[in-house]
Amino acid sequence: MGLKTDRQSLIGRIGRLPAEPFGALALDIFRYQAEYNPLYHEFLRLLSVRPGSVQSIESIPFLPIQFFKSYHVKTGEWEPELTFSSSGTTAAATSRHLLRDAALYRQNARRGFEFFYGPTSNYAVLALLPAYLERSGSSLVFMADDFIRQSAYPESGFFLHNTDALIAVLARCRDKSIPTLLLGVSFALWELAEKHPMSLSGVVIMETGGMKGRRREITREELHAILRDAFGVESIHSEYGMTELLSQAYSQGGGLFRPSPSMRVLAREITDPLALQRPGATGALNIIDLANLDTISFIATDDLGRVYPDGSFEVLGRHDAGDARGCNLLVADVG
Repeated sequence: MGLKTDRQSLIGRIGRLPAEPFGALALDIFRYQAEYNPLYHEFLRLLSVRPGSVQSIESIPFLPIQFFKSYHVKTGEWEPELTFSSSGTTAAATSRHLLRDAALYRQNARRGFEFFYGPTSNYAVLALLPAYLERSGSSLVFMADDFIRQSAYPESGFFLHNTDALIAVLARCRDKSIPTLLLGVSFALWELAEKHPMSLSGVVIMETGGMKGRRREITREELHAILRDAFGVESIHSEYGMTELLSQAYSQGGGLFRPSPSMRVLAREITDPLALQRPGATGALNIIDLANLDTISFIATDDLGRVYPDGSFEVLGRHDAGDARGCNLLVADVG
């Protein structure tokens, strides 16, 4: 089969998730990327891994996430329609994720959200994303914009510094009994809670992370307690995603994330980046994102967490990538 035919077949199978067997599809995407992604092909060669010998997703080598800072990670030959970029200072290299087909990303993000919450059209989507809105290349803003466009309610929209307008819209949605999603970065929701505590009973309040450099660092549990008390809700929801991913995971309270159908999470040992950690033990997170068909679907992240037998996971923070010596040596060799 040719490259184009392979890709179209895989896209169709990704669209059928979760009915499509995840493991078999992941292995087919692994072999596809091993052949057509030059960077990943070389990475596997340096590890002396023959793609045909890999028979389970647990045996797939995961590409260190640092490669997104130094290389254009691409499977196949194509020109990007968009480029997502991570936030960062001028002194720090930022990740760049090239997007071949924006429509496929939109479809996958909608499917992931709808798997847990139902159609995006059912909600008034209120996005409180300062800092992200004030720079270009944010995948979170791109996703939120699509959710807003899909909403059936004119109340939906972005709110930058216009807090009074947000409060008025929240009140209008409450009075009209409109199902509402308040999607916000952590520091902005915290500031809203401090300055404008109010009853938001019935509103899905979803934090997306994004505290670093904005406020003093607190745990997710502390933040959620502050938000629950200020807004009078039983639980705070969370979204887990990153520049390098096209799929998301969601927590509907309690900090335990569940991946969308195109995503799986594994944990690896911190001191041995090629060995998987046992279920429930703390490790660094490896993510399979099948929506990353045109880049790389197997990413070794810098996040620490625990993965449980049912596929759910916790995120506990970040670790210094310098400790993962095996990954760094491979980065150096490929470079």
